[in-house]
Amino acid sequence: MSSLVPNDKNSKKPRTDSFGDLMKTMNEFFHEKPIKGFLQSIDEFFKSPFPPGANFHVDTLETGNEYIISAELPGVKREQIQLNISGNYLTISVENKELETAEDEHNQIYRRKYLQQKSSRTISFPHTINEKNVKASYRDGLLKVRIPQEKGKMIEIDE
Repeated sequence: MSSLVPNDKNSKKPRTDSFGDLMKTMNEFFHEKPIKGFLQSIDEFFKSPFPPGANFHVDTLETGNEYIISAELPGVKREQIQLNISGNYLTISVENKELETAEDEHNQIYRRKYLQQKSSRTISFPHTINEKNVKASYRDGLLKVRIPQEKGKMIEIDE
């Protein structure tokens, strides 16, 4: 119990703040050049972990005679869109390739960054798709794919 009571000798002595020194050292460490750049790149990743358009919105509408698939792709060029039909699956893929180059005042390149972003959505249908009858259009950032519904042969059941 006597150790918990403040002693007059210890209270007059200036106390060193070792925790504060440790925090100051850690703060300086994280603001050094290599670590600071690494931490900034992590911050940039978490600000936008997925590239724009990585998960685009798709609606499927079934009418009496066709399926209408609508995909919202704002800012995407027609050349960046690919449609693939395999069996009873339709895959919509969007690929963006960019080359960013930074130059100084003497037109010497000091940074070049190549960006490639790809995203896709796959929709399944209850029957095999006849790709000859599929129609697709793209206007103002909206892709529409029309797939006719296949009517199977009706079989009568005997008594």
